[in-house]
Amino acid sequence: MHQTNFIVREPLLDPKQRVIGYELSWKHDDDQPITDEALEALVAFVAENVNDEERGWLLRDKVLFLDAVPPMLSTDALHSMPPERTVLTMKAADMADPDTLAAVRGLRAGGVGISVRGDLGHLGKNLGQNASYIEVKFSGADVATQARAYAAVKQSTVRMVGRPVNTWSDFDACAALGLDAFVGKLHLTPRPGNPVKGMNPAQQIILQLMQMVTANEDIPKIEGVLKRDPALSYKLLRFINSAGFGSGREIQSLRQAISLLGYAPLYRWLTLLLATASKSGYSPVLMETAVVRGRLAELLGAKFLPRGEGENLFVAGMFSLLDRLLGLPMKEVLDTIQLPDEVVRALLTRGGMYGPYLALAEACELNSHLVAGLAKSLGISPLEVNKAHLSALAWAQNVTT
Repeated sequence: MHQTNFIVREPLLDPKQRVIGYELSWKHDDDQPITDEALEALVAFVAENVNDEERGWLLRDKVLFLDAVPPMLSTDALHSMPPERTVLTMKAADMADPDTLAAVRGLRAGGVGISVRGDLGHLGKNLGQNASYIEVKFSGADVATQARAYAAVKQSTVRMVGRPVNTWSDFDACAALGLDAFVGKLHLTPRPGNPVKGMNPAQQIILQLMQMVTANEDIPKIEGVLKRDPALSYKLLRFINSAGFGSGREIQSLRQAISLLGYAPLYRWLTLLLATASKSGYSPVLMETAVVRGRLAELLGAKFLPRGEGENLFVAGMFSLLDRLLGLPMKEVLDTIQLPDEVVRALLTRGGMYGPYLALAEACELNSHLVAGLAKSLGISPLEVNKAHLSALAWAQNVTT
């Protein structure tokens, strides 16, 4: 399938800030309207790449929201998507057509979710029969007042998705009023919390371990530092036993766990832990975005960079959000951690060997016009970017820390 569009994603949050799913859509480099055929192709591509014949749905409990038009309601690809994880977003005006409405009801009976955007007036009292979600669009500044108005007409069987919800104060107003999910730029915004006064003790030990791994310290020395934090030791043993590294028997020794894992994977695991050990500014969506970004940057560079550079790309992607996760300016974060010069350059300027791959991974989150230009400059086709994007999304669901 020849692709000229790029997949961009926006996370949907529930009132507890958890990521319940993603809205995936096409972005074209010249902003041409997306055709009906392209929307159908997106469903087919997603079905092929995140629904494995043997392993099933690769996004675990995440729901995908995809734009839909009447001609694609009977597409074969929909049958290979798990209905309970699929939500099609329809324009309310399209549902005025009796045939479309019949097709929508058929899909709903089979368990597929339907989200409706636009003027819901003519759907009247039967809204709950025809839609599982309605999308409410906020305009201007006073999101709280608008959310109140929507909450007043809420029907118990229909969930409400508010957009755009771009600040945490707006998020709190919507959550308090009973909206069910939110789309906005919250995945790039730290949740206001207690001001951070440097690193917490857990993060300091993780940092020390990262420096030791970078310096190729002996395993017994690394083990000695790990033993100072029982929670960290427990997490490593749980990780090594759940990740299938062992030889069919449970690993109970830290030394054995470090030997089995190896230094590069240990460094990657510590990177993930450093981000999750934050108590301030932490929100699950920020963490998940960092993991997806790290993996996507790594996959984008895999074909073009020498073997062994993947770890650095992953770290650059993860750490690009560390300032927000830790509530510290990036310069301060970089003063605390010794990183290769090229990683630092990527983080500060998006330049050097790794920077352009990190910039492309970021652009996939922002519905940005930059996606096509960045991909072209790196010699990566839309198909390769899209495959890497969905692969990174699936990988992030299965990361255990």
